[in-house]
Amino acid sequence: MRTRPLGRTGIQVSPYCLGTMMFGPNGNPDHDDCIRIIHRALDAGINFIDTADVYGGDGETERIVGRALRGRRDDVVLATKVNGPMGTDPNRRGNSRRWILTAVDASLRRLGVEHIDLYQVHHPEPGTDIEETLGALTDLQRAGKVRAIGHSSLPAAEIVEAQWVSERRGLARFRTEQPPYSILNRGIEREILPVCARYGLGTLVWSPLAMGLLTGRYRKGGGERAARARMHWVPRHMTDERKLDAVERLIPIADQAGLTLTHLALAFTVAHPAVTSAIIGPRTTAHLDDLLAGAGTTLDDDILDRIDEVVPPGVDLGPIDVSYVPPELAQPHLRRRRTADRAAAGRR
Repeated sequence: MRTRPLGRTGIQVSPYCLGTMMFGPNGNPDHDDCIRIIHRALDAGINFIDTADVYGGDGETERIVGRALRGRRDDVVLATKVNGPMGTDPNRRGNSRRWILTAVDASLRRLGVEHIDLYQVHHPEPGTDIEETLGALTDLQRAGKVRAIGHSSLPAAEIVEAQWVSERRGLARFRTEQPPYSILNRGIEREILPVCARYGLGTLVWSPLAMGLLTGRYRKGGGERAARARMHWVPRHMTDERKLDAVERLIPIADQAGLTLTHLALAFTVAHPAVTSAIIGPRTTAHLDDLLAGAGTTLDDDILDRIDEVVPPGVDLGPIDVSYVPPELAQPHLRRRRTADRAAAGRR
């Protein structure tokens, strides 16, 4: 695979990044099989691996990645994340200096490495001053524990704010953003990708297959019902009629291009000039082989124009269940004055 620059870090990464969320109890519980998948990806030319302390619960996924990288660490650009809860203690989560300085050492131990190439804030945390977070991350860079820092799911205005804070306070700059992006969720084309390009941020886009909808396995009618019947939990976006209708319109486009829907979807995400790498999340070797089979696929303007007709640029056909939701949207009292006043009175 030809590599691409990760923003302005000077680091070169593959256009596919191996995501590891499915390694462990939430996907593939066989550690040895997960390690074989990681090695197969590296052998195929992927040099970029993304994980998180919260994956697998209690850092299990980081331990799997650490075992897989023994003897191969120098060949890999290793990314992990901090923010998610690591236990019931309210201080063992979030973006505070107190937690970041503790969490990074735990990740280093689990991964069995001396440094992390890209350390990312997994989600925004409005209750923590961004200067507090950047100050801690700056100290980690100066200590040699991390090489570059990034964030995930940050709104465009907060991306700009973080860049300004770094400049004015003399702190390390965020160098990457990790947003969701697929044919069905193109909202980041409006502001996120242009802002990232303006500030020279690399972008690692997640869910390029729209949580499985763009594999073609989930269809309107029998195919969709059969696929749902095998699932213990059915995400709401799997039943979104707008998305299912779009899938039905995309399949003929893929067929006429001589591609599977999966390969069309992946090629679409890495075709955007502001996208550095698309995160793929295989659960099995067969899944990985299928994803790798489409590596190098490029889409001509005619195909991209036809995709635009199905889902216009900058349009989200509906939310992804696991996406970050700002507190103002998730908590009614933050957008209703009477409710907020009652809540404040109750605290007094």
